[in-house]
Amino acid sequence: MTWDTVVIGSGFGGAMAAYQLVAAGQRVLMLERGSWVARGPQNWGPNGVGLVTPHFTAESPYDVTADGRRYRAASWHCVGGQSVFYGGASFRFRQRDFEVAPEVVGGSGAVWPFGYEALEPFYTRAEQLLGVAGDAGTDPTEPPRGAPYPHRPPPLSRSAAVISSAAGRLGLSPFRIPLAISYAGAEGRHACVRCGTCDGYACAAESKNDIATAIIPGLLRRGMVLRANTVCVRLVRERSRVTAVECVDRVTGTRSRIAATQIVLAGGSLATPHLLLASDLATANSARDAVGAYLTRHRNVVVFGVFTHRPNPEREFDKQIAVHDFYHGFHGDGVPSGPLGSIQQMTPPEGLVRAYVPRLARDPAAALVAHALGLLVIAEDQPRAANRVEVDWSASDRFGLPRLRVHHAYTPRDEAAAGALIHHAKRILREAGARLTFVQPVETFSHALGTVRMGSDPLAAPLDEHGAYRGIDNLFVVDGSTLPRSGGVNPSLTIAANALRIGAHMAAAKPPTSSPHRRTLAVLSHSASKSL
Repeated sequence: MTWDTVVIGSGFGGAMAAYQLVAAGQRVLMLERGSWVARGPQNWGPNGVGLVTPHFTAESPYDVTADGRRYRAASWHCVGGQSVFYGGASFRFRQRDFEVAPEVVGGSGAVWPFGYEALEPFYTRAEQLLGVAGDAGTDPTEPPRGAPYPHRPPPLSRSAAVISSAAGRLGLSPFRIPLAISYAGAEGRHACVRCGTCDGYACAAESKNDIATAIIPGLLRRGMVLRANTVCVRLVRERSRVTAVECVDRVTGTRSRIAATQIVLAGGSLATPHLLLASDLATANSARDAVGAYLTRHRNVVVFGVFTHRPNPEREFDKQIAVHDFYHGFHGDGVPSGPLGSIQQMTPPEGLVRAYVPRLARDPAAALVAHALGLLVIAEDQPRAANRVEVDWSASDRFGLPRLRVHHAYTPRDEAAAGALIHHAKRILREAGARLTFVQPVETFSHALGTVRMGSDPLAAPLDEHGAYRGIDNLFVVDGSTLPRSGGVNPSLTIAANALRIGAHMAAAKPPTSSPHRRTLAVLSHSASKSL
């Protein structure tokens, strides 16, 4: 059987591209390395954290060299991808994020091949599909909108109100973070119980509109087929086309080949270049040196403010307030010129802290966090050719994939941009009543972007403006690796909107070769995958 499209990866990019292709009547097969994450009361427990859940699979750990340190890292593999464990923040990039910023871009050639206007209608559609709740008109840097948010946000939690009031007293303009959370339980969904376990957790109540909850079930009902626990190890190339995908069943070890008219890569900014390089496809691209390069990840830092009392005794969800007054920069000693980024409320739950810190420090750290509020600083980092991934064929995993080596270092400007935002985050927390503050850098690659970027220059960008991989006629990339710059906000909504845009182009350019699969087949696939 030859599928119209094989989509590799089931996160924001893969699912949104598949949404357009399924709607156009194509026969779509989605391949996912991980399995379904079960939902229920167990997600509230210590083992519900994404880093320790049984559904977190890491058969191919990455060797990371970052800022002078060497360590092993891995990524989440599950149906829905990282969306299952994200915090729901759904920001659009600012209009100026799509324009050239020499202070950030330098000589990297990281230039968007289109402007904000081209993505705006897809931002609107992504917000509708994800049921985003927000308050338009209150963000001082908000870009033009074609429609209001689909839903209104709920009242502020006690701790969020404290942060909002403190920022307001400092002359800032705090506003509500747009969140992909079902607060009213519309359209048959469970209403959010505001439990506080969003960041790092799978939603026990299925109220967070992650991809596995809000998008994939509908695609399966409409004919898409999903194969979970399927590791893609090679894209088979014949001249200028990919003719098949080589796969290994993660459970049984069975190997197979799957043929498709076109391929959509959506494994994420580390896994996608991993597969391209393992398939020796960089040599086919006019920008071969950029495949795997220009990795960005934001300079993320959590600033904690410690109070004499418990500022959130109910342990209620309080990721509700953001501050963008410094997003496009400001003048000050030691402050770099050009864009900086955002400040957002984010207090990690105690269970997440326990999962991160060493065993002997878990109880003291959890007690400290119970008396703290957190502000997340997201500073845009500079795209650099040296920040990249590469494959090492001297070591491979049990599936035959070569080891992926990740190289990354922040620039002095990255650190200075974060430092300027940290200063103001501390001011807000002190104004809110914090007795002391401390800073915890975020070392994960959860915001990794840019390793197979789009661009107009065929010698600088592996992808064209439609996400087509240069040198291969039927290969498209739709995940975070396509983004030339990281902006200063969470990238999930931009990944989703861009995938919808690319999917619409693919659907218009390539009509289906035959009728879609029977709905019963998709339902059987859904049930079988969930049982694994």
